[in-house]
Amino acid sequence: MSAPHSLTFNIEAIRSRVDAGMTVFIEGLALPVHLDDPIRYSLLAPGKRIRPLLAWASAQAAGGEGPECMPAAIAVELIHAFSLVHDDLPALDNDDLRRGRPTLHKHAGEAAAILAGDAMLALAFEAVSSVAPHPAPQIQARLIARLCEGTRAMIVGQVYDTLGGFDDGLDDLQKIQLIHSNKTGALIHASCVMGALTANADPERMDLIGGFARDLGLQFQIMDDLLDITGDPTVVGKALRKDEDADKLTYPVVVGVERSRDIIGSLHSSALEKLDQIGPEANGLRILQELMTSRSY
Repeated sequence: MSAPHSLTFNIEAIRSRVDAGMTVFIEGLALPVHLDDPIRYSLLAPGKRIRPLLAWASAQAAGGEGPECMPAAIAVELIHAFSLVHDDLPALDNDDLRRGRPTLHKHAGEAAAILAGDAMLALAFEAVSSVAPHPAPQIQARLIARLCEGTRAMIVGQVYDTLGGFDDGLDDLQKIQLIHSNKTGALIHASCVMGALTANADPERMDLIGGFARDLGLQFQIMDDLLDITGDPTVVGKALRKDEDADKLTYPVVVGVERSRDIIGSLHSSALEKLDQIGPEANGLRILQELMTSRSY
């Protein structure tokens, strides 16, 4: 059944509901203070909440109303927060700032950051399993499996990005596509698919939502690559040119700045074509697509 065309997508209202849901979930765990405080510092920090918003909009695009995706929304944001905390550690990206604030290991120490990240990884699966679990057992099982797949792929992407280990015969463009499709794209894809699952998306609509998510995930990471070179650190909220300094593979390095912009444009068009096939129910995804492509690069 299609969602009513009158369904609204108020970004600030949805962010507030997600933040409230995450706060209630964390408060209900009664964690020790040295775990509770760093989790709150990273998870509840001001942020865009892109992945929960994508889950919500995907539920609407699949014929739902949105709130039914709350367990998935909380879970994907926990995974995202865990990944940022660990990515920022000295052994990986060694960042001092995140969203304009000290990174967690700078704020609370490396031990607290490692343990808080570990905890958020585990808590994501608790959230998707215990916060209003889906009434259909087969859907609940698919939600958990999809979260597992997205998390594993994200970590695989980080391994390739940090340690290498590519198969022989891949050129630099194939390598960077492999990194981005996993490191960033996998969790964006999982967010959309999990949201659609909560609304019992039919196979055709699920394919369109999944294809949109793949386009968006790659586009989003290429834009990050460009921002690392051309962005304003006061706007981006973290140090820039770290990828260049670390001699990492990025789209601007491999294909150049102008070609990277061309690819972003093509992905943007491809994503919108899929949303057009879904119809008015995909309005929330359209809004997020435009929001995510409005960043200056």
